[in-house]
Amino acid sequence: MKRFKKILKWTGIVLLVLITVLSITVAARQNLKYDAPYPNIKASTDTAVINRGRHLVYTTAHCINCHYRGNADSLIDLDKDVPLTGGVEFELPVGNIYSKNITPDMETGIGKRTDAEIARMLRYGVRPDGTAVLDFMPFHNMTDEDLVSIISFLRSQTPVQNKVPDHKLNVLGYLVKAFMVKPVGPTGTVAKSITRDSSATYGEYLALHVSECNGCHTRRDMSGGYIGEPFAGGNDIEGYMSVNLTPDSTGRIFGWSKQNFIDRFRMGKLYPKSPMPWNSFKRMSDTELTAIYNYLHTVKPVKAVYPLNRQ
Repeated sequence: MKRFKKILKWTGIVLLVLITVLSITVAARQNLKYDAPYPNIKASTDTAVINRGRHLVYTTAHCINCHYRGNADSLIDLDKDVPLTGGVEFELPVGNIYSKNITPDMETGIGKRTDAEIARMLRYGVRPDGTAVLDFMPFHNMTDEDLVSIISFLRSQTPVQNKVPDHKLNVLGYLVKAFMVKPVGPTGTVAKSITRDSSATYGEYLALHVSECNGCHTRRDMSGGYIGEPFAGGNDIEGYMSVNLTPDSTGRIFGWSKQNFIDRFRMGKLYPKSPMPWNSFKRMSDTELTAIYNYLHTVKPVKAVYPLNRQ
């Protein structure tokens, strides 16, 4: 009995030491600093550049889905700007995450950030203070031309003061932030610009680096890293399982014509709880949608069947 109590005592001591060491380590790793280059990006006041940025923000890059809490469709239909004031809450396994105010407000928005600082956050995932951002905006390989367009449009908005709550991480969130969250930069050389046509090449660029189709339709771990077959689906997003978009017979768009594909997008969101940004994507051009359609037919076919979603 004495021996058992002694073992129990030392087991408790060892566990307490381990928990203490882990807690100190996790706390020390919450705000690790990283370095990354500042892209040579400067906002433009050219109307054509700003309009290109507006198109990307409202449609292809669907920024309005995360950075505006209201009914963006109504404002866009009235030809009004959508104030990207942030504050959209995402309840994730790691905690509650809030999108940022990206209007030019000096106190609560991006007004104090330089063009290069904003470009570095988008391309390299590093904040001005050197900490890593959560990889929810993987625009790392977005062309310089498109990056300039988006930043130019953001600068052109009316500043709106809106203080967004800080992220509320749980225990799992602090562990993930300490050991898994790191900056994610571009793969290869980033292009200055790209031809906007209906080719699979342009479709690949949109699907991977602008519309972020792979972000939902390729399985990811809790830090945002990819762990599944490209475009084979399998992510549980707010109770919806992302579907298989590969050209396999088990894929959702297998047998669809180009027009079927375009027509589905034009319908917009049919089921209110679907996490798919249908109402942004429905405003994409026929050329953009055709390019994505053509690209998806070039990816590796993967057999993958998931529970039926209403998306």
